[in-house]
Parts: sequence; structure tokens; C-alpha cells
Amino acid sequence: MVLGPLAAIARPSVLRPSQQALRTATTLSAGFPKISKRLPTKYGGVYTVTLIPGDGIGAEITDSVKEIFEHVNAPIEWEQYDVSGATPGGEGVFKQAMESLQRNRVGLKGILYTPIDHAGHNSWNVAMRQQLDIYASVVLCKSIKGFPTRHSNVDFAIIRENTEGEYSGLEHQSFPGVVESLKVSTRFKAERIIRFAFDFALKNDRKKVTMVHKANIMKLGDGLYLNTFRRIAEEYKSSGIQTNDMIVDNTSMQLVAKPHQFDVMPNLYGAIVSNIGAALVGGPGIVPGCNIGREYALFEPGCRHVAKDIMGTNKANPAAMILSATMMLRHLGLDAIANAITTSTYDVISTGKVRTKDMGGKLPRRNTTTSDFTAAVIAGL
Repeated sequence: MVLGPLAAIARPSVLRPSQQALRTATTLSAGFPKISKRLPTKYGGVYTVTLIPGDGIGAEITDSVKEIFEHVNAPIEWEQYDVSGATPGGEGVFKQAMESLQRNRVGLKGILYTPIDHAGHNSWNVAMRQQLDIYASVVLCKSIKGFPTRHSNVDFAIIRENTEGEYSGLEHQSFPGVVESLKVSTRFKAERIIRFAFDFALKNDRKKVTMVHKANIMKLGDGLYLNTFRRIAEEYKSSGIQTNDMIVDNTSMQLVAKPHQFDVMPNLYGAIVSNIGAALVGGPGIVPGCNIGREYALFEPGCRHVAKDIMGTNKANPAAMILSATMMLRHLGLDAIANAITTSTYDVISTGKVRTKDMGGKLPRRNTTTSDFTAAVIAGL
């Protein structure tokens, strides 16, 4: 990683040590496998980062990040592109955003709306991952002190293949009323995502890797992933990492009943598994995530929710976006600033003085808005 010139940029109060006592593979520190020697764009000690606020609540929660970064003098310059999947004719802005990502190599984004009807465009979220080959989606589901849920001390990482399997996006109507969808699976990409999962486990002192699949039905497609997993697991035996595999149906039930058995979960069904994981620890508003590839990294909330129903109401929980942004700071080597922002965010949640509606805050009581949460994080820096 590249170390930024923190001493000259950050305020002294920003450099206080982290207070998190749990393992380091959280939003405080997620050690990703080193997969590229090409560095993000940096001019005069400042990193240029592509910012795509996204649809729904995206503008509000990315504004929270910008406000916090400005307060701590984070050495980040934004190139913002207001891409939207909710309105037609946005191909030009999408292309500009892609060119910016290719130039800067790192980005922060909200979730882009994808139309459900067949006349709508394909998912631009998926298009970004495929075109940039940011193949590994990482979602961190972890209980937060002071915010109790049904299960305590939940802590696992979901690692999803972004570019093939169900996300190949290949389908056609071969005859009126007959639709064929293609699920493409390759040994190369299976090996790549599985090795990423094992390397992630090693770098973050994780003890167990569970492969989630549907090989009982898709014997060739998911069978390829499962057999590849079992073969690669043999190579990591000496590391002491435990391994097992589980059908996605059973995984869903086991997550709800006994989530503590999971640690690192490589799979093709991350969108399903990550939503269950988010529900276990308090909802999509507190689950951070990112997408990692050989050349590019794109950070975004772990659950793909646009939340159009609360758009523009100042009710959104910005924690997931803030914590995703701290993962981005660590990717850039700005660990001290990332520590300070993450610690302050966790402190705000644990003290319970500020609660957005999704965390139990009741309007119109004070300290329940996006703005209130952002201000509280800043006050803790």
C-alpha cells in the first residue's frame, strides 16, 4: 500500500488510536490480496477518486462522506459523475464515469437503480464490474457494540464472484414465450475468486472458509466451482484454515439460525446471502462493502438498496457509505484517517444518542436524521 503524507495533512485529533477491540477484518482494516502494482492516481500528495453518488439516497449519504472528509482534510479530490439508472438517456454520463474510473483506478459509489421491465437497460452496477473486471465483491457483516440484534458477535465476510455465473447477464428469447438464460462458469474465474477468498482469510486471521453453491442441481456450473474449491483448499491445508461447503438453501437457514459458524464465504449467490447477513447485524444501513479487481477498486455499501422511498427526506443511515469510504482510505494507505473516522462512526452507533429511523430512531425526535448522524461523527473526530 502507498502511505500518504498524513502528518502534514491530518489534524492532530484525527490521529487518535482505534478503540475497536474485535478482530481487524472489519471496516477498520480489511486486508485484501495484493493483486496489482499499478497505483491509484495521485497528484501532489492528493488522490483523485471517482465519485458516483447513485440513485435514491445516494446523494445524501455521499454528501455525508464529503462533509466528513473535508473536516479531517483527507487528501482526496473528487471527480463526481451523477450517473442515474432511473432516467433514460444517461449513457453519455455513464461512459464519462467509466473513463474516470479507468484513469483514477479507485472510486466510491452509491447504488444505481436497475429497471425490472424488459424494455429497461441492463444493470449499470453489473456493467461497471464486468467492464473493469472488478471480480471480487466483499461484504462485511459484523455486530456493532451498542446496537443489539437477535444474534450477538456476528462477524463474517461474504465474497462474491461479480463477473460470471448468474451475473453473466446473457439471455434471449429463442421463441415467443421461451426464454433462455445462460449461466457462464469458467475454471479460471473460479480459481481466481476462491484464491482471493483464501488469501483474504489469511491476511485477516480468519479461521474458516465455507463455499456456498447449488451443485446438487447445477452439477456442471456450480460443480466446477465446488470441485475447484476442494482442489485449492488442499493447497491451504498447512495454513490451518478450516474448510467446508454448503448448499445455498441450507446456508440461508443456517445464517438465520447459527450465524457464528460462518467466517469467510465465497459464493455465487452473494446478493441473497449479503441481504440475510445485513438483517442479522442491523440492516443495510450499517453494512459496508467493496469490489476489487486486478487494476481497479470500487467501494460501495454492501447491500444493493437504492431506498427510493426515503429519497430526499434526510432519513437515510449514512453509516454503510461512511464505513465503505474508510475501507477506500485504507486501500489508499491512509490508515490513520480511516481509523479515526471508523472509530467515531462506531462510537456514534454504540452510544445510541443518534439513531436514524432504520436503527430505531423515532421521528420527529431530534438526532434521527442523516445530518444529525453526520454531525455526530464529525464531533467525535
